[in-house]
Amino acid sequence: MDRIKIGGYVKQSLIDYPGKISAVVFTQGCNFRCGYCHNPQLVLPELFQPLISEEEVLKSIEDMSDWLDAVVISGGEPTIQYALPDFALKIKNMGFLVKLDTNGSNPEMLKLLLDENLVDFVAVDVKTILEEREYEKIIGKTNSDLIVKIRLSIELLRNSRIEYQLRTTVLTKIHTDQIIAMLQHEYANESYLLQEFRSGNSIETVNN
Repeated sequence: MDRIKIGGYVKQSLIDYPGKISAVVFTQGCNFRCGYCHNPQLVLPELFQPLISEEEVLKSIEDMSDWLDAVVISGGEPTIQYALPDFALKIKNMGFLVKLDTNGSNPEMLKLLLDENLVDFVAVDVKTILEEREYEKIIGKTNSDLIVKIRLSIELLRNSRIEYQLRTTVLTKIHTDQIIAMLQHEYANESYLLQEFRSGNSIETVNN
């Protein structure tokens, strides 16, 4: 049976699930190559570290159960993991809320999670306005099909009954005032967050 590929784990966090105390599971592997990403060890195969076993993480979460409300599944990009639904179900069966952090590129997986009630909160990193040429500036090579998939993921959340948040990390060399204004207009009627870029170890610095 497939196991989720876990590249990192934080036993307790006060900031990753709004209003909740959570553990954070970081999955290994991503289909984007955002230069500002602060988790290059989860994205670039040449930097991958040995996996943390699913059993070890589940045991730790169980041991921390009196001090946790939820588990956040982040990455990397969790939705490229075939075993994600099975892992989320195990967390739900332990009595915890589940939050998913995603780039929105896999609406098929997101729909499955929503249909099976396996997530309680979803945060989507909307890199910029949903235009191919703008996305390419951030994630590397892309195509119009990806933009369609991200739009579909957002629509799935809009039509769901769960909490969700859309967020953008502001990059001064890419996000012009006009683009920021367009983003704020597009998502004016929902939970939308502009995040400040933090310098530090990133895919861009590793590659340079």
